[in-house]
Amino acid sequence: MEADYLTLLRTALEHGRRRQDRTGVGTRSLFGWQLRFNLRSGFPLLTTKKVHFRSVAEELFWFLRGETDVASLQARGVTIWDEWATPDFAATLGLPAGNLGPVYGHQWRNFGATRQPSGHYGDDGVDQITALLRGLRENPGSRRHMLAAWNPKDLSAMALPPCHVLCQFDVHEGTLSGHLYQRSADLFLGVPFNIASYALLIHVLAREADLLPGDLVHSFGDAHLYENHVNQAHLQLMRTPKTPPTLHVRTDAPDIFQLRYEHLILNNYEPYPGIKAPVAV
Repeated sequence: MEADYLTLLRTALEHGRRRQDRTGVGTRSLFGWQLRFNLRSGFPLLTTKKVHFRSVAEELFWFLRGETDVASLQARGVTIWDEWATPDFAATLGLPAGNLGPVYGHQWRNFGATRQPSGHYGDDGVDQITALLRGLRENPGSRRHMLAAWNPKDLSAMALPPCHVLCQFDVHEGTLSGHLYQRSADLFLGVPFNIASYALLIHVLAREADLLPGDLVHSFGDAHLYENHVNQAHLQLMRTPKTPPTLHVRTDAPDIFQLRYEHLILNNYEPYPGIKAPVAV
């Protein structure tokens, strides 16, 4: 499973189009790529560098609760959104420090809600997660099991427009698979998180719908390696992948909206050391 990700990373490194980008850092970019992970063969958490799985899990559960303020993430020791939550950054959007605007959690749980003059949102949007679970349980053969984060009406109010924008789910012979489309993909820092996050989402949705995890299909629009991640990518590509870990949700875990990292069991994760790299904001 990991070998395909490494092939994508190497291809961007060696053959990516050199281009300037919004951050000013510059990238080596590919357009259009796809990876597939069989979740029955292990959990796709990279082993060629350590990925902080607690951050992956707590961020996903934050999305599922519909939260958009980083305070609860920070309280759990997760800092991955801090660069977009500073007082100065928030002030550019007219938001209090720590509030990211109507990002993923809002779209997943209150899509299309009316924005009030105060800047707050009403509760008149669509709860996509509740609707998705209902569909998986009551009409598993449907082709309408969709989850969208890209809402053009709200983009200007977000600290960061969604990168992973759409996921379709499929039920077949008692297994649940997901097909993610990611418009913009930071191959070195972001994509390892994204792979693990949507694999985890499949696991927790499958548990709620009495299904087993199937496949994660991950399609990319612009897949890029930042120029200040080139040395780190070379180091990672020198390493040989190890056996992937396994993941289980504890049998006494609460429902999907109350999950925490402590409700997960990650076994046999023995990665190489982490590789630090700067975030392009």
